[in-house]
Amino acid sequence: MTDRTITVLLADDHPIYREGLAHTLGEAAGIAVVGQAADGAEVVRLAERLAPDLVLLDISMPGGGGLAALKQIRALPAPPHVAMLTASEAEDDLVQAMREGALGYILKGIGAGDLVALVRDLASGRPHVSPGLAGRLLVSLKGRPDRHDPMADLSRREEDILRLVAQGKSNREVGEALDLQEKTVKHYMTSILQKLHVRNRVEAAMLAREHLKG
Repeated sequence: MTDRTITVLLADDHPIYREGLAHTLGEAAGIAVVGQAADGAEVVRLAERLAPDLVLLDISMPGGGGLAALKQIRALPAPPHVAMLTASEAEDDLVQAMREGALGYILKGIGAGDLVALVRDLASGRPHVSPGLAGRLLVSLKGRPDRHDPMADLSRREEDILRLVAQGKSNREVGEALDLQEKTVKHYMTSILQKLHVRNRVEAAMLAREHLKG
């Protein structure tokens, strides 16, 4: 992200919570809430029309729910980043959200200041899973076949990139640190995801934190 305003679309079927969230984010410098939705179908329509930088989705909503909306939003021609902001700590919800392309999974108990910081990180492409749930995701990843040495096929350059991704750095920041073009980092990330047999950078970062030392 540059210094331009981060645009956010909110989806939650509880109007009091949603309005409070909009107020909190709208008060933060450099963040603008450009739309609000009360159900899954509405948020998909707004995501396509408004093209926000980030969508914050509840899971339990009418109109197909947040996970179905996530899948549809990520299938748009130029999809925004999407993070789940939910009360659900169910492992199935967490794993499905990651499978469908969520960049983050945040529990609703988060404080206002922390949420504002996370919105900035997520809009920049940095993944986040609430700490209490990160261990469950890692256990799920470890349970997959052929996981005896997940880092064995990575080149040294790919390891260097993955270490930085695991630190929460965006592709642009990784490129700056390693003197690479952002598009080159994207190509490397595609290769890394394929070699690790994971679906997104959140899962890759989880494995890196477990297996890469130094």
